Amino acid sequence: MAARRALHFVFKVGDRARTARFYRELLGMRVLRHEEFEEGCKASCNGPYDGKWSKTMVGYGPEDDHFVAELTYNYGIGEYRLGNDFLGITLVSSQAVSNAKRMGWPLKEVTSGVFETEAPGGYKFYLEDKEQLKQDPVWKVTLGVSNLQRSVSYWSGLLGMKIYEKDEEKQRALLGYADNQCKLELQAVGGAVDHGTAFGRIAFSCAKDELPSIEALMKKEDQKILTPLVSLDTPGKATVQVVILADPDGHEICFVGDEAFRELSKVDPGGDKLLDDAMAADNSDKWFAEHNRKKVSA
Repeated sequence: MAARRALHFVFKVGDRARTARFYRELLGMRVLRHEEFEEGCKASCNGPYDGKWSKTMVGYGPEDDHFVAELTYNYGIGEYRLGNDFLGITLVSSQAVSNAKRMGWPLKEVTSGVFETEAPGGYKFYLEDKEQLKQDPVWKVTLGVSNLQRSVSYWSGLLGMKIYEKDEEKQRALLGYADNQCKLELQAVGGAVDHGTAFGRIAFSCAKDELPSIEALMKKEDQKILTPLVSLDTPGKATVQVVILADPDGHEICFVGDEAFRELSKVDPGGDKLLDDAMAADNSDKWFAEHNRKKVSA
């Protein structure tokens, strides 16, 4: 389990151009790779949709040692309904705070030196106004849970995460696989978890040989498996094996074989251009406007 790594969080985005501006110009991340697909993913990476979609990985560095964002864009869908499942990503970057102020992007100071802002679509980010860390500035992902103890038992007891902090009074816990990795924060929401239609997915890597045992353990413990062990092909790149789970509140969790994923996730120097070209060629907004129609709200 020491070899397990936190990789990325998957967001569904409806406005790809504004989203790209937020991650590149405000957060200061770079495009690590961009891919276009003509049909839905076998592991529902883009959600329950079968049509054309794209995947853009953005971050402060490669997934070998950084936690990044996977931005999935379904052509023809303009917005998604948020729930209370994703509560935010916290990162350390005074530069991001400065960028937001310069761009006139809404900021709200929630505690001393910590600013709340929103990516297009309403996804919350918390920016600590401190010098950006030399290692990964992304500190934690916060997910809402209905029962803190049950969730801690799942993530720690079954998935092997270390408990770094637990605060019964504030009903929160901080877990992770290693000191130098992005952490997972679980925060009780005082009721049921609503995933809306914007529900995301958090991904981790492990040795490929561990995947069957993860699947077997979940079967033994009568836990939900959304996608049994499957191989996913990316044209011209490595084929990876994944198992997709759901925790007690329905948060989607992807475990991917580390060896092939390191090959798949190599940074593409042409990623920015591929994204920009795809956005320039995307006439969906124009088509919907000319036909006096709105994109679907999922």
